[in-house]
Amino acid sequence: MLRLAAVAFALIALAPGLRAEGPSRVIVSVKDQKLMLMSQGQKIATYPISTSKFGVGDSWGHMTTPLGFLQVAQKIGDHAPEGAVFRNRRFTGEVIKPNAPGRDPVITRIIWLKGLEAGNAHAFSRCIYIHGTPEERTIGRPASYGCIRMKSRDVAALYEQLPVGALVEIVPDKLPSLPAAPKGSVFTLNKPEPKAEPKPEVKDPAVVAVEEPETRSEKVSEKAPEKPRSIKKTLKQQPHFGRSA
Repeated sequence: MLRLAAVAFALIALAPGLRAEGPSRVIVSVKDQKLMLMSQGQKIATYPISTSKFGVGDSWGHMTTPLGFLQVAQKIGDHAPEGAVFRNRRFTGEVIKPNAPGRDPVITRIIWLKGLEAGNAHAFSRCIYIHGTPEERTIGRPASYGCIRMKSRDVAALYEQLPVGALVEIVPDKLPSLPAAPKGSVFTLNKPEPKAEPKPEVKDPAVVAVEEPETRSEKVSEKAPEKPRSIKKTLKQQPHFGRSA
């Protein structure tokens, strides 16, 4: 457990551009066929899942589930209904019910993973997702073709709490034993507070001297040009320049 924590810390330190903005992390256990969402070292939720029926690995041409540290690269399916069918990561408009006979598409939500190690470097190009499946009767045992399958309601709940950039660790062993977070806790992304726009500098309503610009329509006099006169205008008479200009 200490080794895994050290590796996770090292990955975050070495790749600050890939970090999530918050402490969210997921651990997937191939042995338990479960996924645990954790935050600040506490367990927020545990869901039953289904990894590949062809075992683990990341080789081309093998429909296996990769192991190691990965990262949420993209999230697809905002506000789609449960059972929404996706083809090539696009909602087709079709919605199917759990355990629909003869159907096995990707449904509800897609959480696309990117490998962070040499042993799972092909995960993104192999289209390894955490996604919903209509074959909910197979959840709890290896039955996928490489992805991590979840029930529709579970993947929708995970999707809302897992930001892009969050770490996902897939291990062959059992899930670690962690204390449960307080009841009702959820992970929410720490959004940066909007910066206050600087207020325009307000000058005293004193008289400001400006020079009138010379227009092109004015004819050039043969005489020596006179010095431009300085005309005083109040602020109310000045042209206003702002963001809407």
